[in-house]
Amino acid sequence: MKEHVYGTEKGNIENVILWLNEQAESVGLKLNIKSEDYVLTTQNFGEFEIFSLSDDSLPVRKLLSKAGKRFGVKMIEGGYKEKARIIRRRKSDYAKVLKGDKVIGHLELESARFGKLKWEIKAEERR
Repeated sequence: MKEHVYGTEKGNIENVILWLNEQAESVGLKLNIKSEDYVLTTQNFGEFEIFSLSDDSLPVRKLLSKAGKRFGVKMIEGGYKEKARIIRRRKSDYAKVLKGDKVIGHLELESARFGKLKWEIKAEERR
């Protein structure tokens, strides 16, 4: 699996995962969603429960925004990288914070390059 960050507001992860699996199956997507069992806390947007996806395609990202609309929760959609190729000691990822279809903020995340993958907030901004 790719190591991107996806998440939903705390307390909603079971409903979101069940709904995403049902929708993916009805559309014909092979999607495996796994809860990562940890919470990412932000200052501006609240707490998010993190999960990983087996597929990072456009239809899956559209399903994520639909899930946010359906349950009325904020979602984190990760997997955005910076354009410059800079070698660093730590892994970085950029994510959007969505409320329905609207982007309400951006997150810059960091993680250790090796070992247990726990993302930490490096920077965040409201939009």
